[in-house]
Amino acid sequence: MTPALLLPLVALLALQTSPVTVERLATPDKALRFEVTVPARLDDVWSAFTTQAGLQTWLWKDVRVDLRAGGDWLVQYTPTATGGGTIVSFVPREEIVMRALAPEQFPAVRAARTTAAFRFTAAGPAATRVTLLQTGWQAGAEWDAAYDYLAKGNAQLLTQLRQRFVSGPVDWSKFK
Repeated sequence: MTPALLLPLVALLALQTSPVTVERLATPDKALRFEVTVPARLDDVWSAFTTQAGLQTWLWKDVRVDLRAGGDWLVQYTPTATGGGTIVSFVPREEIVMRALAPEQFPAVRAARTTAAFRFTAAGPAATRVTLLQTGWQAGAEWDAAYDYLAKGNAQLLTQLRQRFVSGPVDWSKFK
């Protein structure tokens, strides 16, 4: 199965019974807010999100993480389809903030970027709450379309992270 087929399948599953809450905020500034509880210890979720080996267990096989301000947090789905962004700041085991890349079909949004702040908090000894606040939205048709797209896409992202701990690591060799 190719990434192009995998992503819509995961999105369909996420829509059926999504464990991710999504809020579309209009005030004080336009934003998207996502929250999911992952059934795993904070240290394990942090490692899955901030290391190459960790990302490869749930996001995709071709990823790059350079955990420092100015470093990459990137996934290369195909030679022409990348996601992620540039790390602005991080506090170990608490937060990672990045200038996020929108998908290629939104070139103005991709060039300007939004800010994605991921917060990680223990929700018990074997559970972690992950919250994403995505800000920096501008006015215009392309921005509105990207906002709608990423309301679903980032819910999918967090669903995949949670699913990694529900079902175990993904074996990417099964996907061609």
